[in-house]
Amino acid sequence: MSEYTGYGGNSLEFLKANQVSVGDSVRILTDIAYHGIVMPRYEHGDDRHIVLKLKSGYNVGLEIKEIKEIKKNPQAKTTTEKNADIKRDATLPKILLLSTGGTIASKVDYRTGAVTPVLTAEELNSSVPELAGIANIDTRVLFSEYSENIMPRHWLEIAKAVSEYHKSDYAGIIIAHGTDTMHYTSSYLSFALAGFPIPIALAGSQRSSDRASSDAALNLIGAARFLTECKTNGIYVVMHQDENDKTVACHIGTRVRKNHTSKRGAFQTVGGSPAFLVVNDTVHNNMKGNFFADDKFDPKIMINDKVALIKYHPGYDSDILKNIIDSGYKAIIFEGTGLGHVGRDMYDTVKMAQERGIFMGMTSQCIDGRVRMTVYESGRDLLDLGIVPLEDMVPETALVKAMWATAYAKNSDETRKIMLNSIASELS
Repeated sequence: MSEYTGYGGNSLEFLKANQVSVGDSVRILTDIAYHGIVMPRYEHGDDRHIVLKLKSGYNVGLEIKEIKEIKKNPQAKTTTEKNADIKRDATLPKILLLSTGGTIASKVDYRTGAVTPVLTAEELNSSVPELAGIANIDTRVLFSEYSENIMPRHWLEIAKAVSEYHKSDYAGIIIAHGTDTMHYTSSYLSFALAGFPIPIALAGSQRSSDRASSDAALNLIGAARFLTECKTNGIYVVMHQDENDKTVACHIGTRVRKNHTSKRGAFQTVGGSPAFLVVNDTVHNNMKGNFFADDKFDPKIMINDKVALIKYHPGYDSDILKNIIDSGYKAIIFEGTGLGHVGRDMYDTVKMAQERGIFMGMTSQCIDGRVRMTVYESGRDLLDLGIVPLEDMVPETALVKAMWATAYAKNSDETRKIMLNSIASELS
């Protein structure tokens, strides 16, 4: 990293004139005094500000023309992060921690204060030493990607890696994952690894570890506590329940959705309550029975990404649907209005999809409730055109399930049977 990364023009001249560079601990006087570390900047930022990381963990941008004085702290010494020496306790259960990237897999660079990707899962483990009091943690890096970059091919890689441990002595597996597409990954694993004998928890973080309000550590601790005490199997998303630091929610992987961009309690179970809650280190079971215990583990790790999720809206151009049909897609999931409708301008193109043998499923744009296409004439027309109502399946879950189902179904009828058979509580 350059000693002036991201700075140019006036801001670069200012730093050089004052013999200050990125990573220096400084005191800056404006109308008030600031103490912190000079941070690198986004390379396309303006040249009028410098960025300072305060002791609170938050960053502040200071306009150069408002700075009356800037001085380096001569007593400041560069420190190097060291992994904690984690001692194993033979009396504790074992957990496998798989790292795929995301905000939870990040750390603070102690020279600059910048947030950088964790290079190894061992670093993630050692950054939360409380884990050592719950379980012995083994670690493995699969890849390091922000969740918006995780594609169906990554789901296959995760599923294949997890399936290697179906006869292991682990109490459970944590998958560190970015939050934006976590519910897609949890859905895929729920289908591809149905019946996996031990619980799997996808854990993420809404706020990185350099922020005072970071949820990374508590989510990992909650996931470890859940896996060692839940006495069940299945795929779960484990995240903050709300803004406080007392409760972590464990959502069934096919019934969960990210419903807020930035809140720590962003994830919610659609149509119900989280399956488990971890409250002050105690695991509470909200499930009526065990949804997964009787499943035989018979992994089907395959994917077909020629599936479309169409969010219908007034004015939707049916030529878009025609292009999807002509592109060789095997299934179409509609996110329709209300009880499961699309406008009649779509009917001719829907009929074309039916004639091509393309599976079509209907979900709703409404957050809660069930698709009921027999209530209104328009819904009944769509049923006659071959669209299959998918009850209360979450649209994103329906998309992923169709990707999985069409990978091995021989035809649209077989796909229909698979889609209507509840495999991992996707249909409540």
